[in-house]
Amino acid sequence: MEQLENLNVVAQELLVTPAQLKTELPVSDQVRHKVHEAREQVRSILDGRDHRLLIVVGPCSIHDVVAAEDYARRLKALADELAPHLFIVMRAYFEKPRTTVGWKGLVNDPFLNDTFHIEEGIRIARGLLLRIAEIGLPLSTEALDPISPQYLQELIAWSAIGARTTESQTHREMASGLSSAVGFKNGTDGSLDVAINALQSVSKPHRFLGINQSGQVSIIHTRGNRAAHVVLRGGHNGPNYDRDSVSECERALAAAGLTSNIMIDCSHANSGKDPQRQLVVARDAAAQIQHGNRSIMGLMLESNINAGNQKLTKDPRQLAYGVSVTDPCLDWLTTAALLRELADGLRDTLPQRARLAASADAA
Repeated sequence: MEQLENLNVVAQELLVTPAQLKTELPVSDQVRHKVHEAREQVRSILDGRDHRLLIVVGPCSIHDVVAAEDYARRLKALADELAPHLFIVMRAYFEKPRTTVGWKGLVNDPFLNDTFHIEEGIRIARGLLLRIAEIGLPLSTEALDPISPQYLQELIAWSAIGARTTESQTHREMASGLSSAVGFKNGTDGSLDVAINALQSVSKPHRFLGINQSGQVSIIHTRGNRAAHVVLRGGHNGPNYDRDSVSECERALAAAGLTSNIMIDCSHANSGKDPQRQLVVARDAAAQIQHGNRSIMGLMLESNINAGNQKLTKDPRQLAYGVSVTDPCLDWLTTAALLRELADGLRDTLPQRARLAASADAA
């Protein structure tokens, strides 16, 4: 008989179920409390009840768990120091969208050698999230694969939907069920329409195919995620972090009946992928806040222990320590100095901005 299905499928492997992995790598009561608290703090920033600036900072992608934990310990100390002014969340990005080909991230290829031990990648990723959460540092990730949130999302305080997937119905539906706040980036062409459409979609209930904790294919019913906002990351035509671009975004959000919560991605097209230009973008956003802007609620920065990036090698042991294998990053010392500068420069402005917003709401 002629075969009609799986013509291009070489093999199928059974994967550990979310419930099995969570039994193997459980969340402690202490971690559960910390994640819940971090999510509430992010929502308070979005609601204007917390005056602090949300900072999502860390490696473009994590490929070395030892270096990631090293970075996390440094960031935790800085987060505690700057807590009165900044709420700092660490990037823990394990999946990388690709325009053509390339390394797809720790979950897909944890050993960086095209062996694609995905189950081991999920275990490594969850174990790392647990260890970082245990030190009390909130975590963020990009929600890319629609299945992986069942394994990892319970440890995430803030999620991103990337520029390539903001327009995807699958990702809008998935985000409507995420337990964390979520930021939708503008499209790669720089347009706001796809992000604004996504915000309108994600707040509504959806029904779609997915898996449950037992790994069974299920119809997922969501109530909608109202803790969503836009992330300006620039586009093919250039950056969009400047005052005019932010004002345009505010008008578009207002016209759609959406709250003006805007995060500025200091990397990607806003920096032309020059990591040092992230400093320019961050300082410009801070200056806008100092001059009365009320909509910029957060910044995103790509940062690692050491600056720049490097190409993958046939032997991953030859990679330089703490250097990105994807987009180039700021080094740790520059990152820490920048965040201290932002906290110091905004220490008076942020509480005053919150008071003005509260007065306007009361009126």
